[in-house]
Amino acid sequence: MTAPHPLSPAMAPTGRLRASINLGNPLLANRHPATGQPFGVSVDLAHQLAQRLGVGIELVVFDTAGQSVAAVKTGAADVGFFAIDPLRGEGIAFTAPYVLIEGSYLVRNESPLQGNDEVDRPGTRVTVGKGSAYDLFLTRELRHAQIVRAASSQAVVDEFLRQGLEVAAGVRQQLEHDQQRHPGLRLLPGRFMVIQQAMGLPSDRGADAARYLHGFVEDMKASGSVAASLNQHGIQGASVAPAATAP
Repeated sequence: MTAPHPLSPAMAPTGRLRASINLGNPLLANRHPATGQPFGVSVDLAHQLAQRLGVGIELVVFDTAGQSVAAVKTGAADVGFFAIDPLRGEGIAFTAPYVLIEGSYLVRNESPLQGNDEVDRPGTRVTVGKGSAYDLFLTRELRHAQIVRAASSQAVVDEFLRQGLEVAAGVRQQLEHDQQRHPGLRLLPGRFMVIQQAMGLPSDRGADAARYLHGFVEDMKASGSVAASLNQHGIQGASVAPAATAP
């Protein structure tokens, strides 16, 4: 471990970087089936940030994005990995995105729906993970379809099937995985949104800390570290976000 960075007291006031890890997005974090330990792109970035700051690391793991966001907003965690959304902006300073992720719709094979633009109609019920980026986005965008919220992103397709709903929405890779578990389902072509996945820290940590975190993310993209992590974990359906200027 290197000597502590001058900003480490602001970014890791307990002496350890408490990183909020959201297991609700399988492209970015999962638990190892044998050890139960979290791994993934978010975990890799958290370790690299702690190393740069010269502090230890503590992974604070949650099953949903809402819980992960709340941990950072309340100061129970020092940094987190979130989809950028206006409703999450209060109390959190976001970096520019480090990856872009596609959001897709899943329907039954016999569904009359053929395109994303056909979903927002009266009588269509769309299930999403409660508090997820998809929930926040579709709550703003859908005018006619009804939103049904599952307990988590992983539970979306099971809830969709249990209630006999018309559409399931979420991370394309998660939906593809659920497609394998439940024959008779198909993805609508294309995507209904692109999620900008970023890092964030409590706003009250100060402008210098926010700038440092922004610079860290840009370094991780430019150096190829984000791309290498995506490749190492076999992630498809996500791409490295383009470079961004300083805030």
